[in-house]
Amino acid sequence: MSDAHVLPAGELQHGAVDTFANLEAALSTVAASGVTASALLLTGDLTDDGSPAAYRRLRDLVEPAAERLGARLIYLMGNHDERAAFRRELLSTEGTTEPHDAVHWVGGLRIIVLDTTTPHRHDGRLEPAQLDWLRAELAQPALHGTILALHHPPLPSAVPPVHLLRLHDAERLGEVIAGTDVRIILCGHNHATGCGALAGVPVWVSPACANQIDPLATGRLRGVPGSGLSRIDVFGRTVTATAVRIETPPPVYDLAESAALSRIRSNFAEFPLPESE
Repeated sequence: MSDAHVLPAGELQHGAVDTFANLEAALSTVAASGVTASALLLTGDLTDDGSPAAYRRLRDLVEPAAERLGARLIYLMGNHDERAAFRRELLSTEGTTEPHDAVHWVGGLRIIVLDTTTPHRHDGRLEPAQLDWLRAELAQPALHGTILALHHPPLPSAVPPVHLLRLHDAERLGEVIAGTDVRIILCGHNHATGCGALAGVPVWVSPACANQIDPLATGRLRGVPGSGLSRIDVFGRTVTATAVRIETPPPVYDLAESAALSRIRSNFAEFPLPESE
């Protein structure tokens, strides 16, 4: 989940969006699905204003939801977040202003979070010391590989304002991860679902929980209603990412999984599988 932009009680983002309700709906969607979630990863812009009250409101919603799911909870800094309040209110540690970089383990899967923020700026950067730390960490492969999470996408964008606010000097990050066990890079920030690659590693840009942008609004930067999250699945060395809408329109179809599998298998006679050599 990315870009929740939670505000203190009674406040709306842009005077129009109840971001808390959107995040609540996202968590309810996951819980109602019955999917087994190993971890909940929140990739930055957890709050809209970085206030302690907003962080406490977020924590009081997300932590019980993660506990009910039996999921590991992983927080990541975004450009709207404030490092000291983030640490005090979410991590219960000293409120320092250093970058928040960390390693989390879910079984043999390593999840590395990198803080791409710079206080009082909205674009993304990584300091040389952070890249050195990452290089040292990746020197030892993980049993099931590594997922790298950051807020700012290390990709260009066709939307000029979004492009200006990307992770700058992304090629330096690419040099560090090339040839390592990093399977995928997960990020947010753009408020639009997207994908690309850096140094041959897939990059997934999650939809935002708060609202989306219109990527076809030529000559304008237009925010539009819409809320989403990403489902990330790890199949051995392969990682897949799927965008999930939070809105619940009537389904186009709704089949029992067993019925769908039977229908697919019944077609194998018409479309035989290739014989192995």
